[in-house]
Amino acid sequence: MLRVLAVDDEEPALEELLYLLRADPRIRRAEGATGATEALRRIGSAVEAGPDDPSAIDVVFLDIHMAGLTGLDVAQLLAGFAAPPLIVFVTAHEGFAVHAFDLKAVDYVLKPVRRERLAEAVRRVAEQVGDRSAPALDTANDQIPVELGGVIRFIPIDDIAYAEAQGDYARLHTDNGSHLVRVPLTTLEERWRSRGFVRIHRRHLVALGRIDELRLDGGSMSVRIGTAELAVSRRHARALRDLLMRQTGR
Repeated sequence: MLRVLAVDDEEPALEELLYLLRADPRIRRAEGATGATEALRRIGSAVEAGPDDPSAIDVVFLDIHMAGLTGLDVAQLLAGFAAPPLIVFVTAHEGFAVHAFDLKAVDYVLKPVRRERLAEAVRRVAEQVGDRSAPALDTANDQIPVELGGVIRFIPIDDIAYAEAQGDYARLHTDNGSHLVRVPLTTLEERWRSRGFVRIHRRHLVALGRIDELRLDGGSMSVRIGTAELAVSRRHARALRDLLMRQTGR
C-alpha cells in the first residue's frame, strides 16, 4: 500500500490526479501540494521522521512546469536526501523525458492523464517499493525513453544499431524502426561509450557489435549495419579500424 504526495501548482490538475490516485486500491494515502516549496517541506519532514511514521511518503507524482522551482529542480534536490521517495513525473511536455530518467524517475506520464497509464506507473512504483534493495531505476542504464503516439515507452539500448544526429535531436535506429529523441548525439556518445557505441562520423554513433562489414574503397571507408551503409570520417577511421581489429583478436 503506497503513500503518495502529488505536486502540481494548477489546482484542477492536482485534484484530478488525486482523484485518480485515490481510486487505485494499491494506494493507502494520497495527499497534494500546490508547489515545490510546500512539497520539499513535507518530504523533508517525512524523511526525517522515518519510513514507519504516519507522514511517510513512498512516491512523489511531480509536475515539471511550476512557478518558482520546477519539478526537475525538486528531483535534483531530492537526490541529495539519504532515503528520498521515488519520483514519477506527470507533465504535458514530452521533451524532458531523457532528463527525467537521468534523475532516476520511475516513470514519466503525459497529461492529460489516462487512468490506465497512471495505473501502469503505480505498478512500477509498487514493484520498487516492494524491493528496496533494487536501484531506483535499473532501466535508466539499460533503456531509453521515447515518445510514441503520446505515450512514453522504453527502448532497450541493446536493440539500437546506430544513432543519427538531427540537429539537437538524435534518431535511434533499431531492427524494428527508428525513434526520435530530444538529446544531442554528443550526449549519447558520452553515456553509451561503455556500452560499446563508437562515433564514426559527426552524424553517426554506432554499436560496435552491430557492424556487419567494414568497407574500404580507395581513400574512403564505410560500415554496413544491416541494410544501412554509413560513411566513416577520416578523423574516426583509424580508431574504428583498431577497435574492430581488437574485437576480432587480430
